[in-house]
Amino acid sequence: MQQTQKEAQQQLQPQNLYLSPNQKAFKRLKRNKPAVVGFVILCFAVFIAVFAYFLAPDPTTNANDQVPQMPTQPVGFKAKLLKLTKDRTIASTNFFTRLLWGIDSPYELVPLTGWHFEGDSLLIDKFTTAATKDTTKSAYHIADVVYALATNPDITKQNDALSFTLLSGERITKTIGELQKNIETKHIISKTYLLGTDKAGRDNLSRLILGVRVSLSVGIMSVLISLIIGVVLGAVAGYFRGKTDDAIMWFINVFWSVPLLLMVFALVMVMGRHFWQIYLAVGLTMWVEVARLVRGQFLSLREKEYVEAAKSLGFSHGRIIFKHILPNAIGPIVVVTAANFASAIIIEAGLSFLGIGVELPTPSWGSMLNEYYGYVGTSKAFLALIPGTAICVLVLAFYLIGNGLSDALNVKVKTE
Repeated sequence: MQQTQKEAQQQLQPQNLYLSPNQKAFKRLKRNKPAVVGFVILCFAVFIAVFAYFLAPDPTTNANDQVPQMPTQPVGFKAKLLKLTKDRTIASTNFFTRLLWGIDSPYELVPLTGWHFEGDSLLIDKFTTAATKDTTKSAYHIADVVYALATNPDITKQNDALSFTLLSGERITKTIGELQKNIETKHIISKTYLLGTDKAGRDNLSRLILGVRVSLSVGIMSVLISLIIGVVLGAVAGYFRGKTDDAIMWFINVFWSVPLLLMVFALVMVMGRHFWQIYLAVGLTMWVEVARLVRGQFLSLREKEYVEAAKSLGFSHGRIIFKHILPNAIGPIVVVTAANFASAIIIEAGLSFLGIGVELPTPSWGSMLNEYYGYVGTSKAFLALIPGTAICVLVLAFYLIGNGLSDALNVKVKTE
């Protein structure tokens, strides 16, 4: 029996010798539990970012459906709302439009504490906050609640029926009973704000979900910018050495000496305050580290025998750099890319916190912190703790992934 097990082990042993370096690195990475946790968090964040407008309770563009009467409500706040149809044309949205930009809500939300009908009118009791309520009643015509009416709807009443003109120009007739039933079943709703509301009465959970998209998009674009610039300049400097290396290193040192805020202010003055400006600003602050790393790798790898063989075969410098040397330096680049992703998220949040990041009403975790850090130490500290915790969790995920990749791509790591 023991001999059979030994023979089986000997048969399995040669198979492990044929694993490629990438396969061996992947096996080491799968055994790194913190890195696996980081990947799970990242995959979850990517899923949320892609389908944000389908997951958010408020699917409007930038989750900007405001209810000013309900500012800074606590976690789990429940409200009764009237869905008042807007008297304007609402553009229709398909799947991809909603996926990218959200929807334009056809309703205005009006919070209420009580309501009743009086003929063809709906009377509601509004409120401003949970503590201070508006005792005055507001009246809405029931046809105006259910339908988008024309500027001059010409509402006429005959017995128990109402005739009116819609925004589209169509004239229809509905009974008062039908309109009242429609309001009771479809236009008076109860809504729970799981993470409360912000100062403008917007849903915090929806803005937190959309903040994932902002953070990841800034991370992706800024890392791509830093990789393109850093890899090209670092590879050229390390491969050619001499005066080329001296010139590029001088440029790197000069660029590195420019403070981030000064660079962002300059970009804002020259190009204006746009979302893509954040991509550019963050990317331009991180390419220097990539360039220095790639330069060091190329200085070492250019002395290898396969590089000399490629030169003797008459290959061009570009082919040697990008097809022969760069693939052998990809490990350290991948590791620093994961770290730069985390740095990009922190930098974007910091810029938004200072008020020079993404413009409102675009939801950003940094701008949410800027708006609510004053509530720390009060009963509404959750307004600042929620986005702060989200930043910490996502940054931690990238650092766990970076550490796992560093161990997996290090050939000196001992495996069992």
